[in-house]
Amino acid sequence: MKHVKKKKLGNYPHTMVVFSISLALFVIGLFGLLLIHAGKLSEKVKESIEMQVYLDRNLTEVQLVRLQKTFAAKEYIAYTDNAAQVRFISKEEGAKAFLDETGEDFMAFLGDNPLRDAYVLRIDADHSGSPELKSIKLDLEEIDGVYEVQYVESLIESINSNIQKTSIVLLGFAIILVLVVVILINNTIKLALYSQRFLIRSMQLVGATSFFIQRPFLNRAAWQGVVSGMIAAALLYTLMQYAYYEVEELQLLRDEEQTYILMAALVVIGLIIGFMSSYRAIRKYLRLSLDELY
Repeated sequence: MKHVKKKKLGNYPHTMVVFSISLALFVIGLFGLLLIHAGKLSEKVKESIEMQVYLDRNLTEVQLVRLQKTFAAKEYIAYTDNAAQVRFISKEEGAKAFLDETGEDFMAFLGDNPLRDAYVLRIDADHSGSPELKSIKLDLEEIDGVYEVQYVESLIESINSNIQKTSIVLLGFAIILVLVVVILINNTIKLALYSQRFLIRSMQLVGATSFFIQRPFLNRAAWQGVVSGMIAAALLYTLMQYAYYEVEELQLLRDEEQTYILMAALVVIGLIIGFMSSYRAIRKYLRLSLDELY
């Protein structure tokens, strides 16, 4: 009797199940990695938004310092290493930059520098939406000493619109992909348990309870889900390190915390899907009659 039991248990395709689940989870991980990098890219784009604040002429040093402190105190100013991203550009620096870019010295024939001193303000990513930027522009223009505030409004609106559309498309693909993977893993486990249906019936015939019959199958499914998740996470990490090595620019979009959360999620997803799929399949075989098993 023991010999027959071992033989039948040995028919269970462990390697095939682990391989299939690992591959499915790896695909989910790849898409998750894409979402993380897309989100990081969106954040980088938003963090690069700047406003040029042109000042009234003939302001004193005291007034310039006061304006810098006023700008730095605004809640919508970005901070890097606890320093407000507020940069002063004098009209002399502006003229020199224009000369370097165009090769034309307009001061030579104008006889004067028509440019204005300016502050360049980097806006925090949380305030980078088009309505917020318009409100920020109006707020800055009300400050004494400010002549005009400019930013590339059409470009910002285009960027925000494209980011929103891309996010919706990626989210839609993510939902579809997860559903496909869940169905794939579910069918894989159902097919694997198909070879065990007579063993389940034999255990029923000798008086084993449903819980006693289900426990070893569920334990095995949960363990296979965890192992598959770990394999998928390891493959994902290896591929990610290779990509960072080959394309150094990707390092700018790296997010270690979210990546590790994604890898842990693959293990949890593998465990949950494996457990639930096995539970549903075993419950089905427990209810089937002998004729239906054939």
